[in-house]
Amino acid sequence: MELSIEISLYPLDKNYIKPIQTFIDHLNTFENIEVITNPMSTQVFGNFDDAVTAFQAALKQSFLDEEKVVVVTKFFNHNLLK
Repeated sequence: MELSIEISLYPLDKNYIKPIQTFIDHLNTFENIEVITNPMSTQVFGNFDDAVTAFQAALKQSFLDEEKVVVVTKFFNHNLLK
């Protein structure tokens, strides 16, 4: 099954750019997904298991690295790039 995830990450810190970039960089280490960013969100596309695994890993690391982070997501049971 294919999946699309839209992610908006909000570190509750005045220095918010670095944690967002680190999150995106972590997602980009996964080869079996496609990551697209824009000013409002990051989108992840691919096989369900690959996309969820990448999201989970990046989110966990962000939660470990940052004191306070809000994440808003949308999951679509279809790859919107296809």
